[in-house]
Amino acid sequence: MRYREFWQLVDEVLGSGHGRALVRELVLDRLGNRTAEQALDAGVEPRDVWHALCDALDIPDPQRWGHDQHRQAPPRR
Repeated sequence: MRYREFWQLVDEVLGSGHGRALVRELVLDRLGNRTAEQALDAGVEPRDVWHALCDALDIPDPQRWGHDQHRQAPPRR
């Protein structure tokens, strides 16, 4: 997953305003008690940050990938 795809999913799945606030403010245990933004800045793969964010928000797998029927879900590590 590229950074561009990460931000597109944030906007589409979480809403542009709300999603970006969550990326900046929600501290995630799975990311070493960092926000998604801090984890991305530290070099954590966007795919891993996206999964951690979705898991923390209890977003079901089918809803994680937005409305694009052709988008392939990146595998979890």
